[in-house]
Amino acid sequence: MEFFGHVIDGEEVASKDGARFDTVDPWTRRPWAQVALASPDDVERAVASARRAFDDGPWPHMGFAERGRLLHRLADLVEEHGRELGGADTRDMGKPVSQSVGNDVGRAAQNLRFFADHARLSAADRLPMDSGHHAYTVHGPAGVVAAIAPWNFPLMLETWKVAPALAWGNTVVLKPAEDSPATATMLARLAIEAGLPPGVFNVVHGYGPESAGQALTESAGIDRITFTGASSTGRAIARIAGGNLVPVSLELGGKGANVVFADADLDTAVDWSIRAIFTNAGQVCLAGSRLYVQREVYGEFLDRFVAAAEAMVIGDPSDPDTQLGPLASRSHFEKVRRYVETVEAEGGRIRTGGLDSGWTVRPTVVTDMPQDAPHCREEIFGPLVVVSPFDTEAEAVALANDTPYGLNAMVFTENLSRAHRVSAALRAGTVWVNCFFIRDLRAPFGGVGASGVGREGGDFSREFFTEPKAVVMQIDAED
Repeated sequence: MEFFGHVIDGEEVASKDGARFDTVDPWTRRPWAQVALASPDDVERAVASARRAFDDGPWPHMGFAERGRLLHRLADLVEEHGRELGGADTRDMGKPVSQSVGNDVGRAAQNLRFFADHARLSAADRLPMDSGHHAYTVHGPAGVVAAIAPWNFPLMLETWKVAPALAWGNTVVLKPAEDSPATATMLARLAIEAGLPPGVFNVVHGYGPESAGQALTESAGIDRITFTGASSTGRAIARIAGGNLVPVSLELGGKGANVVFADADLDTAVDWSIRAIFTNAGQVCLAGSRLYVQREVYGEFLDRFVAAAEAMVIGDPSDPDTQLGPLASRSHFEKVRRYVETVEAEGGRIRTGGLDSGWTVRPTVVTDMPQDAPHCREEIFGPLVVVSPFDTEAEAVALANDTPYGLNAMVFTENLSRAHRVSAALRAGTVWVNCFFIRDLRAPFGGVGASGVGREGGDFSREFFTEPKAVVMQIDAED
């Protein structure tokens, strides 16, 4: 089997004690590689390496153009090795290769290029003052960044965290999810090839509580923590960070509302709504898992939606024609299976879908579910959507906002005024109108409530990954 080690101080290394764990292909349900399992000592080695590279190395003092050149070179290498990188994500977590290679690799390279250029082109504030003074701002790097990435979009979300941190002159210790570790090591290998100095980009592998994740967040050498994952884990990280007074950015769970009005283009609404819940087998924090359809078109929309769900190609994720593969792990499959098996007991009705072979769940459409049922309240993170009717705009907004989460929402309407009114009324960090998952990397990304703390993207990433400084100067009058 292949082996993926930690990357510390510019070298790929095993754990000091030799500990390893298996990473399992969810389609075959067999191990396909072994991964170094970090002890707290291994984590501290990585943090110390990042600390030296920040305190004593050239990276924070390089010009933006030089750092940007190296990040662009890394983006080139990501594209050149796209099939290997995307294939590793597919083997790690079951994502169809049409998505991992066809989408995620390109977005990962785009993350690197965008933040490399954004840091170079970003303008500081000039603040003219009265009384012979002048002020301006400087955005210096914050220091050592702990980046903890999730398992559902491994490569793409690793670069979403690493790229802005590096572009602004920080050094990084990345811990990928234990279910999808391969691309983190592969990305770090490419960073070495691209010419990043030793210690600038480090990777450690392991689990969360009482393992590498906890050791990393508790380390006294960390200056920033950026985390994407479950809300419960985010709360634990926030408690640790609060004790150490370390700023955190937490992008957590979601229970996205998807609202379809009677005046929507139903072809558009059905197409995007299918993607919004069944992309990556529903393992998307942004998934539109609560689908509200105005009663006038509810029956027609539901018929079209069910037919589109049933037409999806399910199977081996390495097949380019596959649209929906297995869930990422046995434990996650068991979680989603419990929701599928309790639909009727909670008062709902499965219109199509259900369990398939192995760790696969077919696209599952549920109706008649009470709004207080767990299926409408809890993040399932699988290919299961609850479809419910509504009558008025006010009712739709109330239903959409009736959740502890607030990551995103979708609105389908051809009425421009309604689109603006409803978007403003929805309690969510992102609202998509007549589309889904379209991103502008300059825009803020994050959620409210149980969906997280803080925003990243564009200037919002700059504010998090830097220490803004005010410089105030006396301007003496002419002698």
